[in-house]
Amino acid sequence: MLPGLSLPAFSQPPTLRVELFKVPPFVMERDGELTGFSVELWRQIAERLKVTTDYHIASDVTAALNALRARTADLLIPGIYITVERDREFDFSYMIWEGGQQVMVQDTRKAGVARPLEDFVDLLFSRTSLAWLGIALAFMLIPAHLVWFIERRHKEGIIQTERYWPGIFHAIHWSATTLLTQAEQAPRRPLARVVSFLWMFTGIVFVALYTAQLTADITVGQIQGAINGPQDLPGKRVGTIKDTVSADYLRAHNAALQEYTRPDELIAALLNKQVDAIVFSAAPLIYYATHEGKGLVRLVGPEFDKREAAIAFPSDSPLRRQVNSALVALQEDGTYGRLYSKWFGSP
Repeated sequence: MLPGLSLPAFSQPPTLRVELFKVPPFVMERDGELTGFSVELWRQIAERLKVTTDYHIASDVTAALNALRARTADLLIPGIYITVERDREFDFSYMIWEGGQQVMVQDTRKAGVARPLEDFVDLLFSRTSLAWLGIALAFMLIPAHLVWFIERRHKEGIIQTERYWPGIFHAIHWSATTLLTQAEQAPRRPLARVVSFLWMFTGIVFVALYTAQLTADITVGQIQGAINGPQDLPGKRVGTIKDTVSADYLRAHNAALQEYTRPDELIAALLNKQVDAIVFSAAPLIYYATHEGKGLVRLVGPEFDKREAAIAFPSDSPLRRQVNSALVALQEDGTYGRLYSKWFGSP
């Protein structure tokens, strides 16, 4: 419950210019009419302040904030997160909602979606495959050099030259075939055969461990996916809206950030695989995932980085106290609670 304040007499012009940008479920347009939680909340506030509203739909968040900076708008109603930087530049009402960030990815688990070539390429160049390939290359050099050194002077040996180049290439070829399949030739000298036996045994263990690791990674990937929450975002291509708390979070956590100006552009980037995931305020993503995006996207991981959001005003705006008083009245008569339950369910 917000602290009580008496509603002072309104001293501003009877018509207020209200800046907004479309972001469901806070601001939407249906049949040519504006609706959404923030729109309905503002209408209740305007009724109590006895003012009329001149709505102006900004193209994006940046344009809306610039309108406040230029004082061409009296207030911004979708509700934006309060940060230290924004608090220095703008005034804010009491909190109108609280929320965090959410990660959303494309839902590739639908039945009947087959992409064998893409899956093969992803697997071939996966982190696990590349790591084990590097280990194999390093290991192959050891027996290759031993066999080259022992066999290089044997007339009927597998290394038919005493020179390091190209003799070592023959030895590496023998080492690779022994590791992965079966050697085409066995060394002739007894010591080299001991090395060959030990290397064949090592190869059996190596292939078994690699197969087990790769199988485990494939199983986990099929069950969960490559991104399962905010902890998996560093290094990934992650999209969000420019000039938002989400963008600041992704920069601070080393994601390969790609910024967009509108939510529809952000969603399109995810569906077109231009990004691996998107991060934005939880409520808009939940709304999309349960409406237009049902079956196309899914939310992963918990809601994180929760903050308070409020109506924003130009600095030193006399409107703030009057809007706060109206918000108190809406809290006390239950109107705020009914609106919140309508759009978000029980608090």
